[in-house]
Amino acid sequence: MNAELIFSLTIFALAVFLGFELIARVPTLLHTPLMSGTNAIHGIVLVGAMLVAGTADSTLEQVLAFVAIVFGTVNVVGGFLVTDRMLDMFRRRPDRPDRAE
Repeated sequence: MNAELIFSLTIFALAVFLGFELIARVPTLLHTPLMSGTNAIHGIVLVGAMLVAGTADSTLEQVLAFVAIVFGTVNVVGGFLVTDRMLDMFRRRPDRPDRAE
């Protein structure tokens, strides 16, 4: 393994650890606004994965870029679905007519 790969894996491991620690400490009230911001960030990650896929030289790089694109797409779509579902909870429902008793 060359030094560049070890460096990249170290950065990836630190990013995973930092991301987990940050997300675990988010209060419930901030979840929906942060989901919207996170969706935007993941959109940028998705564009980056596409750029990497376009410049990939080896088959391994192409496969990893494809996996990153798939995971990024699932993450963005799922994030928007969850955000939309959470916002539906705060919408007013039409008043129901009183039941005859």
